[in-house]
Amino acid sequence: MTDTATTPPALPGWRHTYSGKVRDLYVPDDGATDVVLVVASDRISAYDHVLPTTIDDKGAVLTALSLWWFDQLSPLVANHVVSLEVPEQVAGRAMICRRLQMYPVECVARGYLTGSGLVEYQATREVCGVPLPDGLVDGSRLREPIFTPATKAAVGEHDENVSFDVVAAQVGQDVATRLRDTTLAVYARAEEIAAERGVILADTKLEFGTDPVSGELILGDEVLTPDSSRYWPADQWQPGRAQPSFDKQFVRDWLTSPESGWDRRSEEPPPPLPADVVARTRDRYVEAYERITGLTFGA
Repeated sequence: MTDTATTPPALPGWRHTYSGKVRDLYVPDDGATDVVLVVASDRISAYDHVLPTTIDDKGAVLTALSLWWFDQLSPLVANHVVSLEVPEQVAGRAMICRRLQMYPVECVARGYLTGSGLVEYQATREVCGVPLPDGLVDGSRLREPIFTPATKAAVGEHDENVSFDVVAAQVGQDVATRLRDTTLAVYARAEEIAAERGVILADTKLEFGTDPVSGELILGDEVLTPDSSRYWPADQWQPGRAQPSFDKQFVRDWLTSPESGWDRRSEEPPPPLPADVVARTRDRYVEAYERITGLTFGA
């Protein structure tokens, strides 16, 4: 654990170009334009802030789980991974990936109602223009999974839920349909796999791009990690309340508790996390990896 957000390391043969909330991107020093090095840091974000404290092994867990899911989903959709032959400093938490033309859409599939979807439903009885029946509560399972896209926001800003028609206006009807259908197919397969392991996949966010040469639709970024998905233990699912989860809920809960002394409505940045919150958050990320994959983290 550190009390300052990690600075992207200098890597031989690569030049740092961008840092997101969690990932750092590098391009080859030799000028090649077809690949990019994607490094998952141990940074953690909450309430649209990158926190000043890191979570040990988080980047390695996210990378290992993404790679496992990319393999499981390969019959459905191609992914952007090219090689794991990365610089030693970032081994285990980095991938060399195809450089894609990314779509400006967060492709979200929901099988359960919670989060921003619940807020929208309570106000309109819809989520992203999809009508839903009365009587649903936090954690309700939907009759069938729905596509609820969002616009991509810059660091520190909120993604905005939008309708399918808005996506179609941005990228065209045919592409929007492919994004929706592929997102729902990925969710259906992943939900099935997670259920076999006693885990509910409540919702997930995917990002897609196209190969600039072939035009093929490619699954990019991370996939089905606790950062991009809500995972709940199936044996503790109880609609009508917030569900226990395999993610950074310990962080959110501490930040909004009196102990933190932080007001999320203020413009002040969040405070450093205490060691016990860091340890419990790490344990949940590792548990998610091990329960879903059946593998031992770090083995």
